[in-house]
Amino acid sequence: MSNKTFIIAEAGVNHNGDIELAKQLIDAAVVAGVDAIKFQTWKTELLVTRNAEMADYQVNNTKQKRSQFDMLKELELSYDSFKELKKYCDLKNIQFMSTPDEETSANFLNSIQDIFKIGSGELNNFPFLRHVAKFNKPIIISTGMGYLSEVAQAVNVLKESNLSNEMITILHATTDYPTKFEDVNLQAMITLKNAFPGIAVGYSDHTLGIEVPVAAVALGATVIEKHFTLDKEMIGPDHKASLEPLELRNMVDAIRNIEVALGNGWKEPTENERKNIKLVRKSIVADKDIPQGTLITEDLLAIRRPGDGLAPSRWNEVIGTKALRNYRAGDLI
Repeated sequence: MSNKTFIIAEAGVNHNGDIELAKQLIDAAVVAGVDAIKFQTWKTELLVTRNAEMADYQVNNTKQKRSQFDMLKELELSYDSFKELKKYCDLKNIQFMSTPDEETSANFLNSIQDIFKIGSGELNNFPFLRHVAKFNKPIIISTGMGYLSEVAQAVNVLKESNLSNEMITILHATTDYPTKFEDVNLQAMITLKNAFPGIAVGYSDHTLGIEVPVAAVALGATVIEKHFTLDKEMIGPDHKASLEPLELRNMVDAIRNIEVALGNGWKEPTENERKNIKLVRKSIVADKDIPQGTLITEDLLAIRRPGDGLAPSRWNEVIGTKALRNYRAGDLI
């Protein structure tokens, strides 16, 4: 990763099981200026039991109460569809990514992508983490629902699988759709940064709006992941907690502005500030006429603009000296 924030537009399952809609999401992500678009890849039979219940937010957003199996089966795309989406991303010059939700899909994705994103649900799935780590590709792992101790265990599993610090990125996240601002706890990202020196941190956002991911970049996030959709009013589990295309573009623009604004950390005047020093700062001047040889006392001096004379910081150096020439009121000393 470079110093530039790696921005992932999380399309997830917002294609609603339709590859043409997935391509429209890719087009929208390109216009928004993100670095990558990410989907989710699974075989429903390998992911979930047939009687697993839907989450409350999934019921609310899909307007149906059924099993997770039935919902996910309807949203599942074939491996051939993902190959086609990868080619479409290459054509559009945007990085393709997809999160595998089980090992068989991880094996497939290893043939078409260069970075793996692991979802929060797999934080304690050590066999799965070891399986993905064996591909020896960079891993970005979300930590929603996790304690710091669980994150440490997951990181140890990855490192024991011969992944270096540079190949791991940890994302703070809150697994709730949408996440309330009071539940974001963005300071936890700083905790992760301090707890795992040498490992990059970032933020996977599920809040409404763009403020929190922008703030995360200001706090040092190297990766931002954000759900997006073509229309929040679509029926599906994640649409309502996603950004629409214009909002995604605004988020990208805001993040890029913050990256520039963070600067290099040196405290010194900019080139443009230097032009204003003479106009805005002040100088020591004669407050009244001062004949040559006069002992200079405070009542003879004043501090006025412009700032191209003796700086007020040298006030005490001037007091008690003798005037070397005649000064008119207002003259620079």
